[in-house]
Amino acid sequence: MERLIGTVSRGVRAPIIRNGDDIAQIVADSVLAAAASENIEIRDRDVIAVTEAVVARAGGNYASVDQISADIRAKFPEGTAGVIFPILSRNRFAMCLKGIAGGLKKIYLMLSYPSDEVGNHLIDLDAIDAAGVNPYSDVLDEAKYRELFGYRLHTFTGVDYIEYYKELIRNCGCEVEVIFANDCHTILNYTKHVLCCDIHTRARTKRLLKASGAETVLGLDDILTAPVDGSGYNENYGLLGSNKATEESVKLFPRDCQPIVERIQALVKEGSGKTVEVMVYGDGAFKDPVGKIWELADPVVSPAYTAGLEGQPNEIKLKYLADNDFADLKGDELKAAISDSIRNKQSDLTGQMASQGTTPRRLTDLIGSLSDLTSGSGDKGTPIVWIQGYFDNYTV
Repeated sequence: MERLIGTVSRGVRAPIIRNGDDIAQIVADSVLAAAASENIEIRDRDVIAVTEAVVARAGGNYASVDQISADIRAKFPEGTAGVIFPILSRNRFAMCLKGIAGGLKKIYLMLSYPSDEVGNHLIDLDAIDAAGVNPYSDVLDEAKYRELFGYRLHTFTGVDYIEYYKELIRNCGCEVEVIFANDCHTILNYTKHVLCCDIHTRARTKRLLKASGAETVLGLDDILTAPVDGSGYNENYGLLGSNKATEESVKLFPRDCQPIVERIQALVKEGSGKTVEVMVYGDGAFKDPVGKIWELADPVVSPAYTAGLEGQPNEIKLKYLADNDFADLKGDELKAAISDSIRNKQSDLTGQMASQGTTPRRLTDLIGSLSDLTSGSGDKGTPIVWIQGYFDNYTV
């Protein structure tokens, strides 16, 4: 009988991961145990995805607020800096900001509006339009912002992030002045020393500021790139991808992930005889159409993955074939014709009409999004995701 089930994504439960745990062994053992308990056969090209949170936790990649402050003091010895384009997040940025404020005497906090980089809104576009404000060019101080828009709470968290960030900075003994602007050059009217807190646009922001005469230009990816007073660190991403751990510490994005994914692959091969693909994943890359939040607050979806996950899908759109090439066929004849087209498709369908409407994104971004949605961010207790059939097509 032909297979009638396509892609299946399963969350796999695992023990609570602690610092020093052998994460590769735990992941492999958890998947092998899940397969045995549910009587599911592991197959070649199954995908095992592991959330970055447990990889970082097992690796002990943490830093305290004081350690962040020490690095900030060393890199901004003048004691004043523009902190520009941070995202609005208690989990993602508040503890970082606490550490930044602890290392400075004064912060010019420049917020983008109407939303941050990942879609958290301070105000909505209708309010901007009603006020006659041009967000591409207009610079607002806090008094003008409040006059125009008053006090508004974030839709999901119920937090006024302007007040929240101001209070957090002041409680660290640091002065703060808030500015609202979307042009990075604006900060140079206040200070020549800048910490760029944007994620995916950081390279351009740094380039523009350096070209315009800024004296110090660093990003979150330049903070804690090496240990400070015994801290964790990330040589590639610094503070980017970090999450709140406690009221005085953050969990950093994991390091040295490539040996981990390759060891998991080897352990599963040893236990099942099958060659699976393995990846570490963080945030998925998708957008909420209601809240308008783009999920990707990590610097990348996947910091490490096995070789079989390199590249993009190369797929034919079945409905295109059915509606065009084989519009006069139906039933078994149509199925046979489409199956033959899939078997004989070109190795690169870029630009081909038959592939229009397929998703030209990296495999790791697509599978990472599927994994993030499967595991969730709450209490499911499934930091491992086991995906089967992802590389199947209509003929397999």
